[in-house]
Amino acid sequence: MTPNPEFVQVQNLKKYFPVRKGLLQRVTDHVRAVDDVSFTVREGETLGMVGESGCGKTTVGRTMLRLVEPTDGRVIFDGQDVFRLSGASLKSMRRNMQIIFQDPYASLDPRMPIGDSVMEGLNIHNVGEPRQRFEIMLDTLKKVGLEDYHARRYPHEFSGGQRQRIGIARALALRPKFIVCDEPVSALDVSIQSQVLNILKDLQSEFGLTYLFIAHNLSVVEHISDRVAVMYLGKMVELTNRDELFSNPLHPYTRALMSAIPVPDPNLRRERIILKGDVPSPLNPPKGCRFHPRCPIAESICAQQEPEFRQASPDHWVACWKA
Repeated sequence: MTPNPEFVQVQNLKKYFPVRKGLLQRVTDHVRAVDDVSFTVREGETLGMVGESGCGKTTVGRTMLRLVEPTDGRVIFDGQDVFRLSGASLKSMRRNMQIIFQDPYASLDPRMPIGDSVMEGLNIHNVGEPRQRFEIMLDTLKKVGLEDYHARRYPHEFSGGQRQRIGIARALALRPKFIVCDEPVSALDVSIQSQVLNILKDLQSEFGLTYLFIAHNLSVVEHISDRVAVMYLGKMVELTNRDELFSNPLHPYTRALMSAIPVPDPNLRRERIILKGDVPSPLNPPKGCRFHPRCPIAESICAQQEPEFRQASPDHWVACWKA
């Protein structure tokens, strides 16, 4: 079967958070966390999403799953509009769309054995008989490198890496088609990161999973992703395949991110691009290109008109007047 090139379609996604002030808590402004973002995730691929803290990448992932309700836009998953679903149809859709949280300890109930946490989704969706759910839970724990006896233990009895494995097991238990990985290795030691990444790749190969992999670390993104999307201040600025992005970044913000990647050779030096100033506030983003106040190659048009997110070459999209 040919993989679906538009398995997940995000169309003009917006998420604005209201700012309330005064005694009556009237809405006075909005934080434009995600502002008109569009992209697709192909079936069976890993789409990496990178950007500075506060750029909106986590909000994109959570809004796609309707953990946060959208302000505007559409998300088409496997031919269905996620934002138009409700009731039983939304519950059925959630079974196929799961998330691995950045902080597995905060997402686990400290009073519940981890076996019960992994089975929670199976119980909610009435998957099989109780005995079958128990067997699925044990099998899922083994697939992420844990043993049967771990099912009776509580979250505080595990290390950070083990807790992240539990988070992966929770997402995997329902055998979903699409998983949002929200910075799943950012809080782990480097050696543990590699183990968790290898687990994710093995599971993807075994079950045909599709990932949206949100991360800060470009080295991690390069290791696991097929394509990479770069976000800045609520906007998508570049999207292409992994090799193209790392060999030929077109957007000046992407180039600055690339220059910060450490080189594992003391004899080689990378030309560092230092961005001046702070990231503007999403409450009042700059007019025109949002990156222009910090851009080393900005021109007058950059401060006046917002660049279109356009196709610069086959499978390479960028939002920049100079690219």
